[in-house]
Amino acid sequence: MLAQLNTPAIIAHRGASAHAPENTLSAFKLAIEKQADAIELDAKLCASGEVVVVHDATLDRTTNGTGKVNETSLSDLKVLDAGSWFDDKFASERIPTLDEVFGIIGDQIPINVELTNYTSAGDDLAVKVAALVKRHKLTGSVFFSSFHPLTLSRARRAIPEVPCAFLTLDGFGGWLARNIIALFLSHQVIQPPYMNVTKRLITRAHRRGKRVNSYTINDAEIMRRLFSWGIDGIFTDDVPLARQVRAEVSA
Repeated sequence: MLAQLNTPAIIAHRGASAHAPENTLSAFKLAIEKQADAIELDAKLCASGEVVVVHDATLDRTTNGTGKVNETSLSDLKVLDAGSWFDDKFASERIPTLDEVFGIIGDQIPINVELTNYTSAGDDLAVKVAALVKRHKLTGSVFFSSFHPLTLSRARRAIPEVPCAFLTLDGFGGWLARNIIALFLSHQVIQPPYMNVTKRLITRAHRRGKRVNSYTINDAEIMRRLFSWGIDGIFTDDVPLARQVRAEVSA
């Protein structure tokens, strides 16, 4: 499915999160409306075992609740307001399950599912997400990403036909992941932060048959530079800006 994406692809980071509360159905629907090439979302397990779509390990920043997601049941998560922190008009937003997102969004747009079990890497997240992908028949519309090599390996074993992207951090840890750990990991995409991307990095990745997507870019000049270097995709909160810059660079 990666070959079917526009190049460079504009991937709506947590949905159209400059215009709607992140990781909500409103943000995902708006990303489609604003003509993103793909959306990115964050998946983790809650205390009752369902896969929910929320970025942080805790509820405090993006809901009116407190505590850890993996210590809160789905029934308790579903009563929380996940939108008012962004704007009062989104007060009805709730934390969606991945099952709900797949059921509503379906194959309207490619979906990058980040597997975010960073505080519980030994859990069943990868297996449960793979089962949902199969049940919704979305193997041709989804790709996985994670900073954790073990989680990506488990996803690969559970559903090998779905591509995997290796996320890397800034600094020495990111360099080590891209240049050493990646050699032992089966993946099709490398996803470094934009400050680590160089034209040489992109060229080397392409020679190895890897795509390069970079996060999270909301500045027009940085977009312009990466597009001119031949990057395969960018994650952005601002889809209209990215589309405008891409049109200018390709004109």
